[in-house]
Parts: sequence; structure tokens; C-alpha cells
Amino acid sequence: MTGLDKGLEDAMAILKRADSIKLRPHPRFDGVQMAKLAGKADGIRLGVSLLVISPGVQIPIHTHAESVDSIYCLSGSCEIYLSGRWRSFGKGDYCLVSPMEEHGVRCGQEGETRLFVVHSPPLF
Repeated sequence: MTGLDKGLEDAMAILKRADSIKLRPHPRFDGVQMAKLAGKADGIRLGVSLLVISPGVQIPIHTHAESVDSIYCLSGSCEIYLSGRWRSFGKGDYCLVSPMEEHGVRCGQEGETRLFVVHSPPLF
């Protein structure tokens, strides 16, 4: 089973090896790649993903009707839209966004930004 240790395929745990985690184009945002790490298909109540945002790309200001959005910056730097204004956001920074709260991300020209994102309930 690709990405899973033998013996875990029937457990209520998910273990994905680095070589099995594949970035794919985000279904809605050009210039953003996404690796789905866990979600509805796994029978859990979280959507977990890695986002890689290219330099100069913006994820537009948006809301999620039901989901809390938990965002941790793994590397790079960007600006994040929270509470009505853009704020700097970089490696080691974290934010939690309540349902229906406007938020967005825009990456500067310096380099890509990697975000670890958790949605509850999952979006996918």
C-alpha cells in the first residue's frame, strides 16, 4: 500500500511517507499546489493539507461557511488577511480562522510559502 506502513491499512491512524506525498495543482487557485494528507475519504472529521504558494500569487479573500481554518507557516513568508486587514505571516507563525471569518493569503516575490492547513469539518 503506497505511503502506508504494513499493518496500518486497517487501523484508525494514517501514516504517509514523504515519498508518497505528491503536490498537485490546487483545484481553485492558479499558482498554488496542494497535497491532501487526510480528509473525508479517510473517514475523519479533519481536512489536512500542505499548500505551496508560488511567488506573487494570492489566494483571494474568502470565507468557509462551516469550517474552522487552522494555518501554520512551515517556510517562506507572505501576508495573511485577518480581521479586515493584511498582516505579515512567516515561518513559525500560526492563525486560527473561525467559520465565516474573511481570510486570504498573498505571497510576495521573494520565494514560495509553505503552509500546513487543517479544516474542521473537512472541505474535501
